[in-house]
Amino acid sequence: MRQDSVRQDRVRLPKARRGAPADARELGWDDSLYERDDLYEREDHGGRRRGGPSRPPGDRRRGGRPQPGGPRGRKRGKRRILRWFATCLALLILGAAGAGYLYYEHLNGNLIKDALNLGDSKLDKSAPNAAGQTPMNILLLGSDSRNSAENVKLGGAKADAGRKPLADVQMLLHVSADRSSMSVVSIPRDTRVTIPKCTDTDDGTVYPEGQGTINSSLQHGGPGCTVATWEELTGIPVDHFMMIDFAGVVDMADAVGGVPVCVDSNVYDPRSGLRLPEGESVIKGKHALQWLRTRHGFEDGSDIGRAKAQHMYMNSMVRQLKSGTKLTDPAKLTDLAEAATKALTVDQDLGTVKSLYDLGNDLKRIPTARITMATMPWAPDPANAAHIVPKPGEADKVFSMIRSDTALDGKDKPTSGSKKASKSPGPNDPAAPKGQIPVTVQNGTGTATQAPVTGRATQLSEHLLRLGFAQAVADTTPKSRADTTVSYPSEDLRGDALAVAKALGLPESAVRHASSVAQVTLVVGADWRAGTAYEKPADSGGAAEDKAPESADALNGDDKSACMKVNPANVW
Repeated sequence: MRQDSVRQDRVRLPKARRGAPADARELGWDDSLYERDDLYEREDHGGRRRGGPSRPPGDRRRGGRPQPGGPRGRKRGKRRILRWFATCLALLILGAAGAGYLYYEHLNGNLIKDALNLGDSKLDKSAPNAAGQTPMNILLLGSDSRNSAENVKLGGAKADAGRKPLADVQMLLHVSADRSSMSVVSIPRDTRVTIPKCTDTDDGTVYPEGQGTINSSLQHGGPGCTVATWEELTGIPVDHFMMIDFAGVVDMADAVGGVPVCVDSNVYDPRSGLRLPEGESVIKGKHALQWLRTRHGFEDGSDIGRAKAQHMYMNSMVRQLKSGTKLTDPAKLTDLAEAATKALTVDQDLGTVKSLYDLGNDLKRIPTARITMATMPWAPDPANAAHIVPKPGEADKVFSMIRSDTALDGKDKPTSGSKKASKSPGPNDPAAPKGQIPVTVQNGTGTATQAPVTGRATQLSEHLLRLGFAQAVADTTPKSRADTTVSYPSEDLRGDALAVAKALGLPESAVRHASSVAQVTLVVGADWRAGTAYEKPADSGGAAEDKAPESADALNGDDKSACMKVNPANVW
C-alpha cells in the first residue's frame, strides 16, 4: 500500500501564493517567505522571535561613537546596503536550493519501485546501431487495483477490494535508437499466453509456468512477471516499466487540464459510467477513467475497441503535453509532478525524478507525426471463445519490426549504409573449428498460438552434427520463442555463434549476447517449424515489408480527426 511521504504532523509554513500545492509548501517551497520587509525580526516555524539588531540599521556605532552623516558615512552606508543585499541574496539562493532539494527528495519518495523482471530467462538489452544509439522499450501497465478506498470508489466492484490486481492495460512503447519515432503496441487483456515461471522477490513465492490471460501475469509476483511474459511472447527486451492505477489516471488527467476525445454518436455505457454527446468533448478526472475503461460502448463491445479508444486518448494527451498550453502555470507544473510521481510504480532503474525527466526529454524529441499506436494482430482462441491469441504471421511481423528497430508507420528512411543499420562488429575471437564448438539446441516452437513441433531440437542438433559440429546436443527443456536465435555468453564466443548461424542460413541479426546461457545455444523459434534450411518468413498482412499489417489497426499521433465508433446498443 502506498505510504504518504509527507508526515501528517509536519509543522505548516505560511500559506504560499497562487495556490501552490500543500506538499510543496510544507517542504518550504514558498517564495512569500523571502518577500517580508521585516528582515530583522521574523517568526520562525516554532513561533519564536529570531533576533536581529536591537537598534535600526542606520544606528550602527563604530568604536562606540556615532558616525557623522558626511560623504564617508554615506559611502559606508552604501557598502552596508550592498553587504545586506548580498547577504539576503545568498540566503535566498541557498534557501531556494534547499527547498528544491527537499521537494526533489519528496517527489522521489512518492514513487513506488519494483523489480524489472521476475522470470528465470531475461533478454539482454537491444544492440546499439552503427552510431552507438540504442533503442528503448518501456512497458506501460494500467492496474485495476482496488487496494484503497479511492480505487474501490472509482473502480466499483467492492467485492474485489483486496484481491491481487490485474494488468488490464498493457502497451509497449518502442522508442527508436535515433529518437526519430515511437511505436506503441497494445496487447488486449484477454490474450492467452504462456506465463513463464516467476519468483516474487518480496516473499520468495514461486509461480510455475502455465497458460493464462496476459492480464493475470501481474498476479504472479507483480509487474516484473508481466515484463517476463512480454519478453517470452515477443522476443523484445524490456528496459523499463511504468504502472498506474485508477486514482493515478484521474490525477494525471486533472493535472494536464483535460484531454479532448471524440465519439461519432451519443454514447452511454452503464458499466463504466461513460456518458458523452456526439462530437468532441474534453474529459478529465473520473470521466477520463471511464473513457479508458469503456469496452461495451465502443465498436463491437470487445476489448479491441477499448484498446483503440486508449490509443486515441494517449495520442491526444501527448499532443496536449507537447503543445504546453496547459503547463504554463508553475502551480500546474507542480500539480503534474505530484500527480505523476504519486501515480506511478516503476522499475528500480527508473525510480528517480531525474530518470523520469531524462526519459521525458527523450520522448519530447519525437514529433507526433512519427508516433504510431497499434494493436497486436489477433485471432480467436480455438480453446476458449472468450479469449484471443496472437495472429500467426502478422503478430510475429509486428514483434519482428520492433526487434529490428523498424517504425510501424513505414516512414523510416532506407537503412542501407545509414546510421540506423545495426552494428556488425567482428568477433573478438575467431571461430573455433566446427568440431570444437559446443552447441546446445532447444525447441522453442511452442507458443500461445501454436503447440510445439515435437522433436525439433533433436532434428536440428542432428543436422548440425552432419555439418561437422561434433559437440551439438539437444536439450529437451521446453521453451517459447517467437524467433529463432543463436545466443552466446561472452564476446570471445561470438565468432562461434556466427559460425553456427551461417551454417544454418540464419541472418546475423539472430545472433545475440545472452548472459543466461552457458555456451552457444540455438533456440529454434516459432518462425522455423519445419526443415533444416532456415527461410525468412514470408511477409503477411497485406502490408509493405517495412510497415505494420492492416490488422494492427495503426493510428498516427497527428490524426486529430479520429473519432470512436459507438456501439449501436449504447447510443442514447
